[in-house]
Amino acid sequence: MDSVDPQRACDCHVHVYEDGYALAPSATFRPPHAPASAYRDLQQRLGFGRAIVVQPTGYGFDNRCTLAAIAALGAGARGVAVVRPEVDAAELERLNAAGMRGVRFMMLAGGVLPWQALEPIEACIAPLGWHINLQLDGRDLPHFEARLRALPCPLVIDHLGKFLGTLATAADSVQSLHRLLDSGRCWIKLSAPYESSIEGPPDYADVAPLAGDLARRHPQRCLWASNWPHPNVRPSPTRRRYWPGRARGSATTAPGSTSWCTTQRASTVSTDGRRPGNTSALPIAQPKDAVCGTLPAGW
Repeated sequence: MDSVDPQRACDCHVHVYEDGYALAPSATFRPPHAPASAYRDLQQRLGFGRAIVVQPTGYGFDNRCTLAAIAALGAGARGVAVVRPEVDAAELERLNAAGMRGVRFMMLAGGVLPWQALEPIEACIAPLGWHINLQLDGRDLPHFEARLRALPCPLVIDHLGKFLGTLATAADSVQSLHRLLDSGRCWIKLSAPYESSIEGPPDYADVAPLAGDLARRHPQRCLWASNWPHPNVRPSPTRRRYWPGRARGSATTAPGSTSWCTTQRASTVSTDGRRPGNTSALPIAQPKDAVCGTLPAGW
């Protein structure tokens, strides 16, 4: 079994909220004060060297807080922005130089980019090697599958597909997700089961089978993410009751924690010794071009 240097492992979805930045009119809730310094403490406890800071819906098109967080977290940080449909090349170049590597399309409450902006924005970011970061109700995937498959740029889908409602792993929408992952240009984040689970903690038993199935069928397409600071989730999984994560069979397992993801993967994925960065437990070493674009030499 190959070993993985945790300093090369990446937390692929975190948000940073600072009280000094005004919320957009489109914000649907008041987020907690969650500065980059607090995430750095968590990152050091986990031993990770890399992170992707995703622009929160609460700030709309104002990327200043996310850009400041990337700068504060240092060389191991990259970001995902939200840009206006009319964004020009100069602004994208500025964001690229500051560490942005993708554009977020949030197609649920609070999102500010419409579906009709998808292809025009993709055409603008393609020369930079950026990706589209998509969050939607996974039940809508069959309707948009053809458009998503036609995108030339990489596609990253949030939070296990975020199937809102009762989930059957054989459902047409889940099969649509599998087909996208089979395309070779799509990745899925194993994260935030609490965002779609009806049964809830400690095991999120209604979404855990999907997580296991994704890890088993698409091991090279799975990205681990904490979704820190778990915005608008009550009670917060960062409380001691849920964090740090414990193994199945003990008190609880934190959703999105390394142990929760390990549980889903270890029970379904055998070690074949052939996958780059192969390990029996998540977080895995992420493909360099999956969410970060072209990284500096030595990463």
